[in-house]
Amino acid sequence: METLAFRLRPGDDLRTGIEKIVKEKKWEAAWIVTCAGSLTDYSIRFANQSSSSYGTGHFEIVSLTGTASIHGSHMHITISDSTGKTIGGHLTEGCKIYTTAEIIMQNSRELIFTREKDGSTPWEELQIKTPKE
Repeated sequence: METLAFRLRPGDDLRTGIEKIVKEKKWEAAWIVTCAGSLTDYSIRFANQSSSSYGTGHFEIVSLTGTASIHGSHMHITISDSTGKTIGGHLTEGCKIYTTAEIIMQNSRELIFTREKDGSTPWEELQIKTPKE
C-alpha cells in the first residue's frame, strides 16, 4: 500500500487536482483518507439530480471521501458556510480552493477499480478486480 500526502493551493480545482495526481501516479485503486481545507466556489451534484449546483463564498471542507482510479473516480464532499450550514453530494469540477486543501490518499497495487454498468443500477458502479483477472 502506498500513502501520499499533498496540498492543493489557492485557485486550484479540487477534483481536477486529485485526478491529476491519480493520473501522474497511474493509480488504479486509490481512496481518500482525509482532507482539510476551504473553498471559494463549489460545484456539487446533490442526490438524484442530473446537474450540479453552484455557489460562491467561503466554505470549509468538512469531509471528502471516495474512490479514485485512472479508470474513473467517485467522490463525495461536505462543506459548511460561515453559519455552519452544511451541504454535500458528488464532487464535480468547479470547487476552487480558497486557502488550502491538505489531502491524504492511499493506493493499493493489489486491486483495480473500474466503473461499469452491472445491471444493479442505471449508473456505472465500482467494480473491484485484482491484477490477475
